[in-house]
Parts: sequence; structure tokens; C-alpha cells
Amino acid sequence: MLKKIYLDFINGESDHVHTLISMACDQNIAQIMKLLKGESSSFANQKQLFETDFAWADDYYAASIGQSQVEVVRNYLKKQEEHHRSKSFEEECQMFMVKYGFVRVLG
Repeated sequence: MLKKIYLDFINGESDHVHTLISMACDQNIAQIMKLLKGESSSFANQKQLFETDFAWADDYYAASIGQSQVEVVRNYLKKQEEHHRSKSFEEECQMFMVKYGFVRVLG
């Protein structure tokens, strides 16, 4: 089955992953996340990459960007290790929620 997902860039830390993705016009973010999480956790568990079964968290954050921001985002993703020396993932999430007026909804 053709997934029609172009993974432009990926990087992260031990507790989260950032991806830059292009998707087809007939797809939505929930479909993409279901595919990425499902297939990657299945692969990790089949290959026994971790001591226990791997599973993603239920939540995720997604945002769209314009073509003019692609290189800016790539550069941000390249510098994750350096970036998270001064700001934890949770601190970064909180900053985004305050800055953009997001509310975390669980369950």
C-alpha cells in the first residue's frame, strides 16, 4: 500500500521526536500520525530494539508551515541536542501552548 508520506527531516531526543513531513492533499494529520506511530512501534517491537515493548504516547503536536519556513524548520530540527540542553521538552511544550494559545486535551 502506498502511504504518500514524504518524510523530509527527522530528529529528536530520548523523550520525543520531531519530523518535517509533506503529505498528500487527501490525508490529514491524524491519519499520518496513526501510520507513523503504528508502523514505527511495530517495527521497533519486531526487531526488539528496546528491552520492553515500545509504545508511543497518545498525544502529539502538529503544525503546518509555509514553503518559506521549510529551511528554518530543518535548521531547528538539526539542533535538537543543543536546543534541549537549555530547555526541556516539557518546558518547550508549555512555551508553545502559551505562545500560540493551545490547550492540551488528553483522552
